[in-house]
Amino acid sequence: MRCASKYAITLVAMRKFAAGLLCLLFPLFGVLPTRADAYRGKPSLVVVLVIDQFRGDYLERYRDDFKTPNGFNLFLKRGAYFTDCYYDYANTMTAPGHSTIGTGAYTNGHGISLNEWWDLKRSTKHVVTSVEDEHYAIVGNPESTEVGASPRNELASTLGDEVVLATQGKSKLFGVSMKDRAAILTSGHASNGAFWLDHASGRFVTSTYWGAQLPGWAQAFNSSGRADQALREAGVKPGQFYEDVGKSPASVSYLLDFAKALITGEEMGRHGVTDVLTISISSTDILGHAVGPDAPEQRAMIDAVDTNLNAFFTWVDKNVDGGMGNVWVALTGDHGVAPVSAVAAKLGIPGTTFDFKKLLAALDTRLNQRYSPGKQTKYMMNSEMPYVTLDPRAFAAANVSEAEAETAVAKMLPDAMESTLPPVPEGVSQTRLPPRPMIRHSYTRLQMAAGQVPETEEGRVVLHSYSPNGGWYVMISPGMYELTSAKGTNHFSPYMYDRHVPLAFFGSPFVPGTYHDRVAPVDLAATFASLLRVNQPSACVGHVLTQAIRPETGTERVGRKAGQ
Repeated sequence: MRCASKYAITLVAMRKFAAGLLCLLFPLFGVLPTRADAYRGKPSLVVVLVIDQFRGDYLERYRDDFKTPNGFNLFLKRGAYFTDCYYDYANTMTAPGHSTIGTGAYTNGHGISLNEWWDLKRSTKHVVTSVEDEHYAIVGNPESTEVGASPRNELASTLGDEVVLATQGKSKLFGVSMKDRAAILTSGHASNGAFWLDHASGRFVTSTYWGAQLPGWAQAFNSSGRADQALREAGVKPGQFYEDVGKSPASVSYLLDFAKALITGEEMGRHGVTDVLTISISSTDILGHAVGPDAPEQRAMIDAVDTNLNAFFTWVDKNVDGGMGNVWVALTGDHGVAPVSAVAAKLGIPGTTFDFKKLLAALDTRLNQRYSPGKQTKYMMNSEMPYVTLDPRAFAAANVSEAEAETAVAKMLPDAMESTLPPVPEGVSQTRLPPRPMIRHSYTRLQMAAGQVPETEEGRVVLHSYSPNGGWYVMISPGMYELTSAKGTNHFSPYMYDRHVPLAFFGSPFVPGTYHDRVAPVDLAATFASLLRVNQPSACVGHVLTQAIRPETGTERVGRKAGQ
């Protein structure tokens, strides 16, 4: 043990010596003292950069494509890059991912389980989105009929919230994305503004939660003709900006140009305290669902992100106090993604699909046979994986409790799935049979709430996926590489390909290098909070990544994890 400890200390010392040498040979944008705190504008700006549906292997897979100095190489060559970052929950979706990044907590801490769910107290006619808030209205598009938005469903504070609290409102906090949930949930409750796209026009909008009208600089951007330019660059017609431009690299530069307008208009990074900006690039998700992670189009999109990030950070260097030498950036993703089933199957992987609507219908058939023979009661509600949602009204009419209803559905799921599939061929096959979908495990809401799940890796991540939102439900764990559509791909499983994302940091406190520690996205908020000398977010469960932090002036050593 003593020998291992000496080896670890020597390894850390060598890493830090090499980092110092690199700094001499390849100067960064600028070098500032390592002592930092949010109260004195050190750093002047923190950027939390999220790339939607950006699986953790992409940075290595396409590393040879990255030629720019300030795109992905800002992290790969000049930052602290963690190769093995995995979400520690099973509901790998956009809204919970962005909440986890912002709060440093999982769903059982921040409450966001899906992009949308049923809340019969708020609406019996439609699902409620993760950021929907009927108390507010959309701002920036007078023709919008959509309900307003806010962070009301997020039950934990974010990193940005804690910076605003610590500086008593002197720090500015903003969130930007093409998606409302990505802009709102990552930035938090105390943000000065969150901005996202009107899907039809491409105009940036917000909600009356943040004010009765858009800031002047945002109005100027919307009136500048920049959206028309993006349409031309994407080669598409007006009317479906989010869908059509969103799957084109033109959407990346469009989003980042808006971020530049925000930084300029709000004078971010020029206040003598630390400002926080969260940016989520949705383009990789919009395209990725259609073509999958192995398509050349997705590779071209990732290369375009690299080029546009280079231009953006080069611009930031000239437009905030201290330049990039006084800016910290974290890079991560909100979830990974599965390969397209047909692509995986060609390689011998058991990639396959099943019809989720048929599965719900099969459950309804069985539930009617048990609780309402001869009737066609709809017991199951339309929902999205990895949850099946039960209608409590239907079960109440049949005098069935939540515990009985959820247990019955969980037990019916395997046979219900089997009933939606073609018969298994008889006899010995002379060729490889196609993969067959399955339900590996299922967990009722009440089991999850009580912690009554198996003490396994999957059981642990399922507990992290619990939320009281969504009413009565059962969480499903399908077979590996199973999807619910034969077209494109998706993400919703507890498997590593959906949980793997990059995690990397750039800034003066970090020791450049590649780190192979097993880490998690919750560590981002914990690490930045520690370095900024502010409280960790209210439900944060992340660890401070001390192995990648420089010793500070006047301290003898950096704190190490137990056992190092």
